[in-house]
Amino acid sequence: MDLKIVNGLVVALIAFITYIVFSGSITTYDIITGVIVSLVTGFIFSTITLSNPRKALNPKRWALFVIYALRYLIIDETKAHVDVIKRILHPKTPVNPAIVKVPFNVSTDYAITAIANSITNTPGTVVVDVDEKGKVFYVHWIDAKTLEPEKAREAISSVFEKYAGNMFD
Repeated sequence: MDLKIVNGLVVALIAFITYIVFSGSITTYDIITGVIVSLVTGFIFSTITLSNPRKALNPKRWALFVIYALRYLIIDETKAHVDVIKRILHPKTPVNPAIVKVPFNVSTDYAITAIANSITNTPGTVVVDVDEKGKVFYVHWIDAKTLEPEKAREAISSVFEKYAGNMFD
């Protein structure tokens, strides 16, 4: 089967599953609408979103995605929110803001984007620039514990990088 058709079907399948999950209902109308929209979307965007359909359908990658999402939302987000709330409610809590270099070791655009979004969505850190050639994020950190790049990486993005690398590289 032609790679373009396979890519289109894989993207359509992912779009359909996403549509059904977020629509919150499984009626005949939703299924028909979802299939039509997903097929059109899948074939329009397959060439720019997917290079290897086997990677996209790999159950191990999907399991890692679910584990990462749950860990991120339950553990990492909660800890970061509590830290920022403490800083807001207790003005004497020290704040040591800085922009730090955080290196990364992933290669795909999807992995880089996933890590950058995870850092930015975590309260207290924001990616302000990405140097893809130097493989470095520049991150504004509300309480910089270190300015050393490798230590900053360990504190800010090592967990995100581990999961993103396994899911997307």
